[in-house]
Amino acid sequence: MDQQPLTPPAALDAARRTLSLEAEGLVALRAALDGELGAAFERAAAAIGESGGRVIVTGMGKSGHVGRKIAATLASTGTPAYFVHPAEASHGDLGMIHDDDVVLALSWSGEAPELADVIAYTRRWSVTLIAITSRATSALAAGSDIPLILPAMPEACPNGLAPTTSTTMQMAMGDALAVALLSRRGFSAQDFRRFHPGGKLGSQLRKVHDVMHAGDAVPTIPEGATLSQAIMEMTGKRFGITAVVDAEGRLVGAVTDGDLRRAFQAGFIDGPVREAMSRHPRTIGPDALAEEALSLMNERRITSLFVLEEERPAGILHLHDLLRIGVA
Repeated sequence: MDQQPLTPPAALDAARRTLSLEAEGLVALRAALDGELGAAFERAAAAIGESGGRVIVTGMGKSGHVGRKIAATLASTGTPAYFVHPAEASHGDLGMIHDDDVVLALSWSGEAPELADVIAYTRRWSVTLIAITSRATSALAAGSDIPLILPAMPEACPNGLAPTTSTTMQMAMGDALAVALLSRRGFSAQDFRRFHPGGKLGSQLRKVHDVMHAGDAVPTIPEGATLSQAIMEMTGKRFGITAVVDAEGRLVGAVTDGDLRRAFQAGFIDGPVREAMSRHPRTIGPDALAEEALSLMNERRITSLFVLEEERPAGILHLHDLLRIGVA
């Protein structure tokens, strides 16, 4: 049958209707947490948090696709998890499920026949089964230890068939579980970096000591140096700045290109560097995140930071270093 493409206004109407129905599903899901769903959610989070094994996520069709994403989110936030396809489970992959694991099964209707063997296996071997479904009387809900019954909201599909609102609500429930478990174990940004070493996110979670220049690369002059010595050090190290340190190696100031311009404009040719330096340069610690360094640079409108350890310059970090690793 020939179909006419949607005109722009009709396409926008469909988009608005879809987003409105899916948003209503999330509002209903949030409200349901104030009742029985909330109590069940607490039990589910406790069961996963207290288990000694992993979370085995399973589901068929679109629920399976959502399940894969939930498993990935759990694993990336510190809860060991992976996805097992229910059809493959019936042909040997049930052996991947151990008695100290928790199975998280998704089915909007709760009647997906492919889940029957998974349900039976968890009952036989006393494996905790958590269900995410919309029907409290379904086979999945009845066979589970902790049923998470989501509000039965209409699909955004005009025929009421294509999983849209339902998968949005399932995804949100999985995210809620992952964040609850993350909060329960005090999962930090540093923990998160262990599982996200690549991409922009991994770059933002790198620490300053991973990126900074150290050793002889750090421009440094003694407090008793002259302005010409500062110029030589800045020219040789090419950061547009040099640290000024006292006899104990502690940072007491810095000379920047701007300090030099102001000194020459004032007719100051080659006197003691202490008369031209900035007394309170911005610094950062080696264990700070690269993202924090970028925020400080943006806030103060500067391009370099000295990295201090026990008040001494251990390194220098330039904006270009952050650009190079993809933070900025």
